Amino acid sequence: MNAPFRLPVVTVRASSLTELLDCPARWESKHIKGMRLPASGASRLGTAVHASTALFDQAALDGSPLTADDAAGALVDALHKPDEDIDWADTKPTDAERIGLALHARYCAEIAPHQDYVGVEVACEELVITDLGLRLTGTTDRVRRLPDGQLGIADLKTGGQAVSADGTVSTKGHGPQVGVYELIAEYVTGQPLTAPAQIIGLQTGKTPIAQRVGVGEISDGRTALLGTDDAPGLLEYASRIVHAGLFYGNPRSILCSSKYCPNFPACKFKG
Repeated sequence: MNAPFRLPVVTVRASSLTELLDCPARWESKHIKGMRLPASGASRLGTAVHASTALFDQAALDGSPLTADDAAGALVDALHKPDEDIDWADTKPTDAERIGLALHARYCAEIAPHQDYVGVEVACEELVITDLGLRLTGTTDRVRRLPDGQLGIADLKTGGQAVSADGTVSTKGHGPQVGVYELIAEYVTGQPLTAPAQIIGLQTGKTPIAQRVGVGEISDGRTALLGTDDAPGLLEYASRIVHAGLFYGNPRSILCSSKYCPNFPACKFKG
């Protein structure tokens, strides 16, 4: 009797799933071919805010809380001692530091006190879905506990459109990534995550009034990811792309003409 056919396993990071579905050609260049470009200043600002807020929250979880000012040192180090090349054309380091420190302070004062975290930077080395030939990896920003005991994830998002003027947090397009974070966090913790996923928005505006913070929720991340009996989920589509080599370009992607795409400006898929 022949052994059942098994798909070879391909690694997909949670943070890259949206990019794989948005423009497979760009994803292939970065994650299969290993093509690299400098990170943007805006991206580095997000990394820095993640570092300082994680330090603040982990210290509190460990029972040795830090002040917001003490934890802010991690943000400054991440900006001025980066572990990757940075293109500061879009954001100057001094501006990034000013904006980052303001958002860090607001997070520590306005968001963190209302959270009950049970995990900070919860890492998953691999969650293998054999039927799809996918190995999911990544780090979930936070696992939170609600007053009724339910667990759910919280994901920090920085950006120029993260929080609107009326305080609404942008959740559009985050569903697939959040769904992966829920899967891997549930796998690592061994506990069901039944609460809606929380998006913590940090608006990287240049003025104090535009440096807003807020919270939104996503309730259907895993449904879209895993699909239903009647419709395949996004993970199945991702599996088809990587295993069939369907690394087509998407000229309608908002990053299609970005200098941060390894295929720009000579992408063969552009119209």
